[in-house]
Amino acid sequence: MTLAVVLSSCNDYETYGDKKEKERNAIAKFIADSSIVVISEDQFKQQGMTTDVKRNEFVKFDKNGVYMQIVRSGCGTGLGTQESTTLVCRYREFNILNDTIQSWNDTPQFAAKPDIMNVTRNSGTFTSSFTSGVMYTLYGGSVPSGWMVPLSYIKVGRPQSIDEECAKVRLIIPHSQGHATASSNVVPFYYVITFQRQS
Repeated sequence: MTLAVVLSSCNDYETYGDKKEKERNAIAKFIADSSIVVISEDQFKQQGMTTDVKRNEFVKFDKNGVYMQIVRSGCGTGLGTQESTTLVCRYREFNILNDTIQSWNDTPQFAAKPDIMNVTRNSGTFTSSFTSGVMYTLYGGSVPSGWMVPLSYIKVGRPQSIDEECAKVRLIIPHSQGHATASSNVVPFYYVITFQRQS
């Protein structure tokens, strides 16, 4: 009887490789179910660093496994080299593995509580931290690496007229580019995020 229990316990153990395979399958299913058209980085560059929203295009970055769709490129200017600024972020976070919305701050109840993020660009590298907001409360000050990917391709100005809109992106972020909870549990997340300067 003891042997049977031990064998059962071993069979129930899920390795890191098993979890990564489950993550890959979950992302593939999400892409298929969402009718996402994946394009290469080369095609993304040929299109002027844009994604066709009507075709539901997402570019996949081979280096980090992040998928990105630029819904709106934003207004004003992007972050310059050696520039530091504070960004206001509103988002919705969807757990791909569990097929559930996990957190958000993009509804009227959170109108006065966006996530505030300090970010610095050194050449092509971004460093950042949350100082307040829902992400900060749930996961601490560390910003998921995947959140930094769009900052090379969008403008982060603050709209000054009704004709201007803040930048908006959609991201599929594997666990390796996510927050600590995603990383430790090998969970991929889908985000819809807007970025704009605080002032």
